[in-house]
Amino acid sequence: MTRLTLRRPDGSTPTDFHMTRRGVTGVFFSGYAAAAFSAHAEPIHTDDAGLITESVTLAPSDRFVLPAYMARPRAPGRFPAIIVASEIFGVHDYIKDVCRRLAKLGYVAIAPAFFVRVADPAPLTDMAGIMKIVQAASDAQVMGDVDAAIAFLKSRPFVDAHRLAITGFCWGGGTTWLACETFGDLKAGVVWYGKMVRPPGAPDDPRRLWPAEHAADLKAPVLALYGAKDGLAAGVPAMREALAAAGKSTSEIIVYPDAGHGFHADYRSSYNAADAADGWSRMLAFLAARGLAPRAFTSTRAL
Repeated sequence: MTRLTLRRPDGSTPTDFHMTRRGVTGVFFSGYAAAAFSAHAEPIHTDDAGLITESVTLAPSDRFVLPAYMARPRAPGRFPAIIVASEIFGVHDYIKDVCRRLAKLGYVAIAPAFFVRVADPAPLTDMAGIMKIVQAASDAQVMGDVDAAIAFLKSRPFVDAHRLAITGFCWGGGTTWLACETFGDLKAGVVWYGKMVRPPGAPDDPRRLWPAEHAADLKAPVLALYGAKDGLAAGVPAMREALAAAGKSTSEIIVYPDAGHGFHADYRSSYNAADAADGWSRMLAFLAARGLAPRAFTSTRAL
């Protein structure tokens, strides 16, 4: 079992993670999330031919030096950009591959390492330890990190600052809902099986926001993709009701009858290739319909 070392039990301070912008190279775990990798998986691998892939740093308001993985076309011009919000396992090979898949289509894709103020969850096998890391990231901190990612993208000469979006998986799906309720700079969001509602009996935690409670604040349309065999799908009726009550008719929730949680994660036993491919195609079409198709967008082929 991988040993968990927390930098601070209360979630760390901005100075606890002493990383310079020069030292960010190689910060990300090389491999798939140890706690979820299936020995029978055959994950998709997207090469970096025609791409620029690099580790960069973001500058949140708490002055923490936040690493992020970025992939973009090796070509001149300005491209639409997508923030990729990870699962609870952080930025590991699956998330990096998703960034490269998007970059192959003509997007700038960036995945912030939301959890590294405490530790990197990717190499850990102890789920309790992983959750301790994840729970230390308050919604305010995470939205601050998304804000930093938006500011970074808008400042890059290769990004079309008027065409920004976000997508996220599992924990990152909930983050995507919240980001689309928070930032007017985002033009669309695509949620993959993220939390929407407060779980029954959950305490009122001031560090946590629940998307269904803030649906009226939605500033960008959302396409949300869920599996009927995932417990999170129980929140779909309440979220649909909240969206309807707020008049957010441009958002849509799709539920796949045969899919469970993590159905897009090709390194896990939960992977459902058919529904993952359909969801990917729907995502690209949703982005294109909102003016976010890049120049290289020629099809909605599933990757």
